[in-house]
Amino acid sequence: MAQAPRGAEGIEPVLVVVPTYNERDNLGPVLDRLHQALPEVHVLVVDDGSPDGTGELADERAKADERVHVLHRTEKAGLGKAYIAGFRWGLAQGYATFVEMDADGSHAPEDLPRLLDAVADADLSIGSRYVPGGATVNWPLSRQLLSRGANLYSRLAMGFKIADMTAGFRAYRRPVLEKLELDEIASHGYCFQIDLTRRTADAGFDIVEVPITFTDREIGQSKMSSDIMREAFFRVAAWGVQRRLAQVKRLLGRG
Repeated sequence: MAQAPRGAEGIEPVLVVVPTYNERDNLGPVLDRLHQALPEVHVLVVDDGSPDGTGELADERAKADERVHVLHRTEKAGLGKAYIAGFRWGLAQGYATFVEMDADGSHAPEDLPRLLDAVADADLSIGSRYVPGGATVNWPLSRQLLSRGANLYSRLAMGFKIADMTAGFRAYRRPVLEKLELDEIASHGYCFQIDLTRRTADAGFDIVEVPITFTDREIGQSKMSSDIMREAFFRVAAWGVQRRLAQVKRLLGRG
């Protein structure tokens, strides 16, 4: 069994959870960049049985580097379940800070030090494309409109002021994941990010946003689908209704 490294005072030890499915060409460069930026962090690659050999490459990297670990799953079961599996693994190993990061290079590992600096004084730090200083690169207009529209819809439906609720580059302190009911989370795709954001906020934890530059993948295909978009639309609507009803009940209880 792996053991979390003994970290310095503050946010360490850190585990970066990287879900993969058919990311063989992207994974190696991402791991190299990550350890150039932060040599001390550990990485858990959660591979969903990639037919292109991503899991085998991850195993090779793990054999050569004690900072790299691999969790194999037998089928493609969605981003949310991959992250939850990674969180559970890291909690059992004793890590103190958990990072979500894509394997396709869209999240710049060079931005991670600022995310970790921010979470030292908060419970969740979100790498945001939509706060001052944030940016997207090489995204077609259709994807920009979809992303901004999804975030606007989520903010209006649920009453949050977070600019980038769908962001997938983020860092959690261990107490957040220990308190959240991970077994109850059934969301997939970017809806998973919205779900964890609302659960973290509703549990009373502090959330901060850090500007990042998001660069569209150069190799491989996006995992976005119409099913993912439909799931987000209906789940966010339901969560919004639940939050509004809860607010009304609180007001009536005070009356």
